[in-house]
Amino acid sequence: MKNIGILGGMAPDSTVEYYRILISLTKKRGWGKKYPEIIIFSLNFKKFYEHLSARNNPKVISILSKRIDALERAGADFALLASNTPHIFFDEIDKNSQIPLLSIASATAEEAKRRDYKKVGLIGTNYTMNGNFYEKEFEKKSISLKTPNENEKKYVHNKIFKEIAEGKFIEETRKKLVQIVKRMKKKEEIDAVVLGCTELPLFLKKENLNLPILNTTKIHASAALNRATKT
Repeated sequence: MKNIGILGGMAPDSTVEYYRILISLTKKRGWGKKYPEIIIFSLNFKKFYEHLSARNNPKVISILSKRIDALERAGADFALLASNTPHIFFDEIDKNSQIPLLSIASATAEEAKRRDYKKVGLIGTNYTMNGNFYEKEFEKKSISLKTPNENEKKYVHNKIFKEIAEGKFIEETRKKLVQIVKRMKKKEEIDAVVLGCTELPLFLKKENLNLPILNTTKIHASAALNRATKT
């Protein structure tokens, strides 16, 4: 079994969820106590976000690349970024890495294709909604990707960084996010919605939205376990 490297801390709550899901999936597959070896590097979120918001992209790439290198030195055979937002730099980080990286967008597109979705919505940070890393992977699968309008994007982005990433789950915010997704379902006729922030599945559930969800945290963790056990 290959060793899994997780670059987390962006934000911490979802990093914990990655570990929980990996262990839970191992149990469900009937492997007893044969858990995968998991190496986690939880970076300083404040420093990461300061450089990100200042658009100091070279510094962000350097920070992430150095932490991936640390995972490799610690024994990881491959690694994943336990957050959607830093995937805007995935290609650059992957190029710098000595070990393979597992893309959250690629894994999610594969799952959407497996479920035979034709059109899906995407909510997350502005970096994710306005970036092209999801669009690129979904285009490969001939799946149309829709995002909220500009005012809704601003609302979702602000609530993620000011509340959800801080572990603040406010009911009024949940209701507004549900309204945004329901509007997209009605206007865009989406088959499902990508929860394109790894904290969102902690806050929004399928029963809240009355719409199938693509839980990027669970999909990414499951893909990592598959990679770890692939011979």
